[in-house]
Amino acid sequence: MKLKIAILPGDGIGPEIMKQGVAVLDAIAAKYGHEFTYEEALVGAHAIDEVGDPYPEATHRICMEADAVLFAAVGSIKYDNNPTAKVRPEQGLLAMRKKLGLFANVRPVATFDCLLHNSPLKDELLKGADFVVIRELTGGMYFGEKYQDNDKAYDTDIYTRPEIERILKVAFETASKRRKHLTVVDKANVLASSRLWRQIAKEMEPQYPDVTTDYMFIDNASMRVLTEPRFFDVIVTENTFGDILTDETSCITGSMGLQPSSSLGVHTPLFEPVHGSWPQAAGQNIANPMAQILSAAMLLEHFGLNKEGGLIRKAVNAALDSNVRTPEIQVDGGEKYGTKEVGGWIVNYIKKV
Repeated sequence: MKLKIAILPGDGIGPEIMKQGVAVLDAIAAKYGHEFTYEEALVGAHAIDEVGDPYPEATHRICMEADAVLFAAVGSIKYDNNPTAKVRPEQGLLAMRKKLGLFANVRPVATFDCLLHNSPLKDELLKGADFVVIRELTGGMYFGEKYQDNDKAYDTDIYTRPEIERILKVAFETASKRRKHLTVVDKANVLASSRLWRQIAKEMEPQYPDVTTDYMFIDNASMRVLTEPRFFDVIVTENTFGDILTDETSCITGSMGLQPSSSLGVHTPLFEPVHGSWPQAAGQNIANPMAQILSAAMLLEHFGLNKEGGLIRKAVNAALDSNVRTPEIQVDGGEKYGTKEVGGWIVNYIKKV
């Protein structure tokens, strides 16, 4: 298969982990006879510093012309410490989602047996947890009307029926292919936007009779993903709730460095790790590249290359089982491995199997 992939390393640790993701894709291409071509583009703080725009038109054009986008992370201390900055790296990510029409963020959450001890949760709660969070990406407070002065500020949490219907369709269809259980997370007891979400979900339920659908307030869901993670199969929720909930699920995997995601919608699909740019660690060769590598696996699986994606997952699991890990998940007394070394070990595993 031939795939043209837009490469967006972004900021902080992004360039380091992206090198490992691309190296893994190259190893897969060589092993299975595929042809992957790459075009790198600016995004985030790097783009602001270079051209004054966190998501330049040139980058958008490269993304639109690609079959898929492999993205790392954006964010910089330079902008984090300047709350008055008019242009911020994160605006590039929001603009990319909006312009590419990426309305559905799909984040799988699963446990690794060898890392259960790394979670703050009890092993008996975690073992066997396996669910997917589907977060609406282009609506809600992040994109609604905003206002701020010295005495007042507001963000408008606005959703329309078509926006809600299309994300619920993704959620219902995902559940129908898994264990046929969908949980709609909202705040319908307080928010009008959530009541519309619940109303439309109720209307759509009869279209998916094989899927058991339940409803849960976000405060309850935030507790139960940590106390009963095995209850869930597919969760669907709006933008703000989804942002918080998916970061919380890193407690289940034991590290945000192990969570990949995909963002799907109208135009080119995008694949990215869920963690941020961790600018404090940039250039130190300590960042975990596994989420970036697993995002590459999701990219391949999106195009039906399930054997190839499966081999990447097998390689990551083998690395974990062999204690080939970056510092934040290494066992006490374990050998020290950096970003490059972990990525290189996974590449060599793929070549040898």
